[in-house]
Amino acid sequence: MTTVAVLGLGEAGGHIARDLVRAGATVRGYDPRVTAPDGVLNAPDATEACRGASLVLSVNSAADALDALAQGLPGCAPGTVWADLNTAAPAVKEAVHAAAGHRAVVADVALMAPVPPKGLYTAMTASGPGAEPFAAAVRAFGAAVDVLPGPVGVAATRKLLRSVFYKGLAAAVIEALTAARAAGLEDWLAANITEELTRADAATLDRLVTGSKAHAVRRTHEMEAAGELLDGLGVPARVTDASRDWLKDLADPPAHRNRID
Repeated sequence: MTTVAVLGLGEAGGHIARDLVRAGATVRGYDPRVTAPDGVLNAPDATEACRGASLVLSVNSAADALDALAQGLPGCAPGTVWADLNTAAPAVKEAVHAAAGHRAVVADVALMAPVPPKGLYTAMTASGPGAEPFAAAVRAFGAAVDVLPGPVGVAATRKLLRSVFYKGLAAAVIEALTAARAAGLEDWLAANITEELTRADAATLDRLVTGSKAHAVRRTHEMEAAGELLDGLGVPARVTDASRDWLKDLADPPAHRNRID
């Protein structure tokens, strides 16, 4: 597979397309809003980008995944590997697989870290009928792919579960630092957060989970107080309020409350 089509040449797609060219692939790219990077053949539309390509990388967005398939599929020869790299729910990946029918072999591909600066060499997982041929194709250019057993949607599930933690952590840090800035304590809190993250180890996860369960009542009140602090500082307490609600459920699960009612 030396000819690869890349649909979507934004930050992720552009980096991957450039790395494929440098690794020796012929790359045909299409993006209605972005000009193809140097070395990438700029196709006039998605259909032409896919024509003659054995592997298609769809690197758009969840909202555009099905449209990209509809536009590119007419240019695909039967058996073309269609790798959907979009960060989308498993149901979207399944819809892409169903819409491809017998015209393309779909791989659900999840990028497991930010694409810059690694580009093509970002850690990836893949599932579905196209996972093995996708992995074989990009490994030939130096990429690292972990093939997961199971249908399309398996890779997306792992990616999004990881996103709940990483993006949730980022939201909590941003909310806390915003409040600290309003209180004149941003430098202190930033140093405290850095220290906590630096010393985290294998036991940290257990302490977070078991500690929250064991002390849910007290911590519910603590987060209620934190929410009052943020309200007073004029900072939306979105993550703080969500944490309070989770702790409240740990202390008194909804199912238990319903039985009592």
